[in-house]
Amino acid sequence: MLRIIKDAQTKSPATLIATCLAAHLKPKDFDGNNEDYLNYILIEILPKVKEENLAKRVDIFIEKTAFQPDESREFLLKAKEMGFEITVHADQFTSGSGRLAAEIGAKSADHLEATIDDDIDFIAKSETVATALPGASLGLGEKFTPARKLLDAGGILAIASDWNPGSAPMGNLITQASILATYEKLTTAEVLAGMTFRSAHALGLNNIGKLEENFKANFVTFRTDNFQNILYNQGSLKMENLYINGNKI
Repeated sequence: MLRIIKDAQTKSPATLIATCLAAHLKPKDFDGNNEDYLNYILIEILPKVKEENLAKRVDIFIEKTAFQPDESREFLLKAKEMGFEITVHADQFTSGSGRLAAEIGAKSADHLEATIDDDIDFIAKSETVATALPGASLGLGEKFTPARKLLDAGGILAIASDWNPGSAPMGNLITQASILATYEKLTTAEVLAGMTFRSAHALGLNNIGKLEENFKANFVTFRTDNFQNILYNQGSLKMENLYINGNKI
């Protein structure tokens, strides 16, 4: 899959950022326990990922049904020592892993639907981006990421689609973000920031997401007389034009 993403980059003007998520679940046909599998990733998979320049980021799903906090911490720190950036599937169904992500300096903690108040404050005071994935909440019938509390505590909130066939099949980011905004009482500015430069920051892309000098001219346009209509219409107002590096795509 990582090789396909690398090949797709040669065919697309978009910037594709691949993440190695070999540590999502231990494969059913793997002969060994969780620790054995995580060691297998560190010894067999990540060196090849690095050698072929397939990804600079490593992720892990920390959950009762996936990988446990202690083994995940050890895995992530070793991946970090290998030169990878770290991100975490955190607090989707149970709390605790969002705090772990912030403690080890993860670029982002993604999901956070189950994050408790004490951990919200801890995450918000770190440099880890809190990524809300409202599509997964809608797809699974789970509560939304506590976006209002994270922002009020001073956190960095990004908003992404989590578009995948298992838990977030919609893929319409603006619809998802506008629904999140309604339930979490977010302003238009907070939502647009979450989908643009704050999301870019979570990926280490600090020269896109704003219409400012020294930023790439990557932007979309909508045919409307009021920018608030983009979210007000909850996805029914469609993008008219897409520009990448100043070129109309």
